[in-house]
Amino acid sequence: MFLKLCQHSLFLTHKCTVTGKIIFLNGTSSAGKTTLSKGLQQALPECWQHVALDQFRDGLPDKYRGLNAPANTTGALGLNVIPDARNGQPFTRIHFGEDGHTLLRGMRRAMRALVDEGVNIIIDDIILEPDFLNDYLDAFDGCEVWFVGVRCDLATIEEREQARLGRFPGTAFGHSEICHAHGIYDVEVDTGSSDPEHCVEDVISRMSEGPGAAFGRLREQLGSQ
Repeated sequence: MFLKLCQHSLFLTHKCTVTGKIIFLNGTSSAGKTTLSKGLQQALPECWQHVALDQFRDGLPDKYRGLNAPANTTGALGLNVIPDARNGQPFTRIHFGEDGHTLLRGMRRAMRALVDEGVNIIIDDIILEPDFLNDYLDAFDGCEVWFVGVRCDLATIEEREQARLGRFPGTAFGHSEICHAHGIYDVEVDTGSSDPEHCVEDVISRMSEGPGAAFGRLREQLGSQ
C-alpha cells in the first residue's frame, strides 16, 4: 500500500522534461492569422496545436458577450463590442471587462501548461492592450517563442470583414494602432501583398535561423522603462 501511494505521488509531481515551442501570431482581426496558422500546421513536420483567442471567446456565456452593453452588466464585464469613431470614421472597439480579463489571464496560463507538457502551439491572438503583451511576457518566461507580426492593408481587411459573417465592420481599424504599437517582432508577414504560402515560408525561414529574440528584447525594453 505504501509503495502504491509513493508511486501515485511521483506521478502527480512528475513534470515533462520536453518543453514545447511557441509561434505567436499577432495581428488585427481578418489579418489572416488563422489561415497562416493552418498553413504552418501543414508545412511543419512536428505536431503544432492551434490555440486562438476566438476559441476562448466563443466559450463565454452569451450574456457575457455584450453589444454596446451598459456598465456593470454582464455584457460589459465579459467582452463588449462598442461602436466608436476616430477622426470622423466609425469603427468597432473591443473591450474586455473584469471577467473578460480574468479569462484572458487564465487562457495564457493554459497555453503555458500545454507548452510545459511538451505541446508545440501556434497562438492566434490580438494585443488589444499593452498589459496583454506584458502578461504574455510573464506567462512565457523561459519559453522558446517566435513572435510574428501579421499585417495587412486596411482596404483588404475591410473587404474581408464585409465578406465574412459575424464580423463587425471597422473592427480591425479600431485596434490597428495598438495591436503593433510595441514594434518588435522576430519576423513580419503581409497577407495583403503576399500569398499564404510565401507567408508560411517566411515564418519557417526565420525559425530555421534559430530561437526567437523578440520576447527577450521586449522584456529588456519593459525593464528599462
